[in-house]
Amino acid sequence: MDNLLLGIQAILQWDTLLLMMIGVIAGIVFGCIPGFTITMAVALTLPFSFGLEPLAGISLMMGVWLGGASGGLISACLLGIPGTPSAMATTFDGYPMVKNGEPGKALAIGLWSSFIGSIIGGVILVLAAPLLSTWAIKFGAWEFFSLMVFGLSAIASLGEGNLIKGLIAGLVGMFIGTIGTDPIMGVERFTFGSVEMLSGFAFLPVLIGIFAFSQLLSEAKKEKKEKLEFNQNISLSYPVSKTLKNMFSSWVNVIRSSFVGTFIGALPGAGSSIANILSYDIAKKMSRNPGKFGKGTQDGIIAAESANNSSEGGALIPTLALGIPGSAVTVMMMGALLVHGIQPGPYFFVSEPVLAYGIFLSFFISAIFMLIIQSFGIKFFLRINDVPMHYLIPVVIILCALGSFAINNRVFDIWVLLLFGIVGYLMKLGNFSLPAFILGVILGPLTEENLRIAITTNSDLTLFITRPISGVLLLLTVLSILYAIITDIRYNKRIQTTDSTGVPRT
Repeated sequence: MDNLLLGIQAILQWDTLLLMMIGVIAGIVFGCIPGFTITMAVALTLPFSFGLEPLAGISLMMGVWLGGASGGLISACLLGIPGTPSAMATTFDGYPMVKNGEPGKALAIGLWSSFIGSIIGGVILVLAAPLLSTWAIKFGAWEFFSLMVFGLSAIASLGEGNLIKGLIAGLVGMFIGTIGTDPIMGVERFTFGSVEMLSGFAFLPVLIGIFAFSQLLSEAKKEKKEKLEFNQNISLSYPVSKTLKNMFSSWVNVIRSSFVGTFIGALPGAGSSIANILSYDIAKKMSRNPGKFGKGTQDGIIAAESANNSSEGGALIPTLALGIPGSAVTVMMMGALLVHGIQPGPYFFVSEPVLAYGIFLSFFISAIFMLIIQSFGIKFFLRINDVPMHYLIPVVIILCALGSFAINNRVFDIWVLLLFGIVGYLMKLGNFSLPAFILGVILGPLTEENLRIAITTNSDLTLFITRPISGVLLLLTVLSILYAIITDIRYNKRIQTTDSTGVPRT
């Protein structure tokens, strides 16, 4: 109870609350601009967290995260173009409802679904993360190694339809993580005599380069920008009382979709995009009138938006309790904590209880800010699309460079940013998974370190299997990889199926 009160005292500071509010606004802005992803927005806030206390920095990122997760529904409903990948299924019924003359209702239901989904996901986070951490605190080097391997198995699911390319991206990321000085023996590896390379590549420039800078290169290459327009005279207001009545009439859908989203979010590598579409599919199958989906039904919007926001709470569960990022955004949050010398994982709730409770509270407060700010600023946020991309790109590039330079005050990190921006851009062209690459960069060194500690302590390799927790984690790793292989085979079969005329594709 004392830690909770201290967490409340820490989070209810005017500067921390202001940072959360700014983060929510920035997240909504990035969320409603097609092409600017939530991951990119959070990556840009990461450098600012270094000059802040850990809780204030995480609160800023939390605001951007939840604001962006909800902001994607604005352009999804009004323009029929999802502002973020996690709003894809929202367009299926949100845009038809707007065309049917109910834009206010579509936005209100989507916003409240996002809010309720966030609250349910946050409650599950608060209940599940400490319990999982208590169980994991019994880990030794063998269990930590198996846990990291299990986390790396998510790479197989991050291939975005191509298992081999996902594995290649992950392996390259693991190789990048080995560059520098060996943490056990102090031996130089792949430094080629460079003093700057002794400590390896700084995590932040790699992260910003892969996610943010590569996206900017993709946007800059586009020769023709699609003009996004909507009718400025339409009414976007809708009574709160009617909205809550609509939500209550579909309460089963709200709760089911939120639980689905939280579960999917807790699976490393799954993410809100999968939760958004899967929940929509489940809602359609469970509906008494599935034919109404795709024509502007509120159940479709509720299923999609409840799931994509609740998945954010789910993604924090393995991140805080096990030290395994549940999504690309939690990779950044984990990186911010590591920069401050704080290691997420089984001992996090024991060593940093006040910070843990503060993070929980920042999740709920950010959700409340998201509801209030978006309720009153929808038209303003949509007007951001009127700003030409050639004005936005240079500003964001400068922020990327300044953020990278600020870590160690050295120009070398800017070159690292440019290098991995180009690498990320080429990976996107080749359909290689960027999250798989970053997962390899983070978990690869941890896997190696725990393996070597375990072998140094006891050279008996059978302990990795005979120790119960380690053995179960390795079994889950095998099952995870088999599932990814089966999914990949089914995906390829669908690609190779016959066309609508029944003639096999050649």
